[in-house]
Amino acid sequence: MQITRETDYAIRCVCYLAQRPAEIVPVEEISNGTAVPRDFMAKILQKLGRASIVRSHRGANGGFELARRPSVISFLDVIEAVQGPVAMNICALDKRLCSRSDSCIVHPVWIDVREQVRKVLAKNSFAKFISKSKNGGLVR
Repeated sequence: MQITRETDYAIRCVCYLAQRPAEIVPVEEISNGTAVPRDFMAKILQKLGRASIVRSHRGANGGFELARRPSVISFLDVIEAVQGPVAMNICALDKRLCSRSDSCIVHPVWIDVREQVRKVLAKNSFAKFISKSKNGGLVR
């Protein structure tokens, strides 16, 4: 599994917002602070909003803030919000998508890898990294 550039940018975005609890941050500031093009960041924020990871605020003082505490937002949440379910092989998502799943001797390996990766990503919340990155080290 490889995360996409968009997912990498989404992780940067959530880290950036996690460092500003209870602040409404304009898209332009998030874009500048994470070195992500503004239009691309706006699209990412829409996906994060649909997944209830961020909340948007309209108006002159509008922008975005985290919709949940950093301690309850996992890397898995962000990855799945942007690029969908985590899996090494399509059959690990749904064995009906592969006609060989029931007879394939390596199918159980793909299932195990998927579960192990999901566990690692799910147990790593953004709060774990925020205290280590007060200087913005994780964001860039």
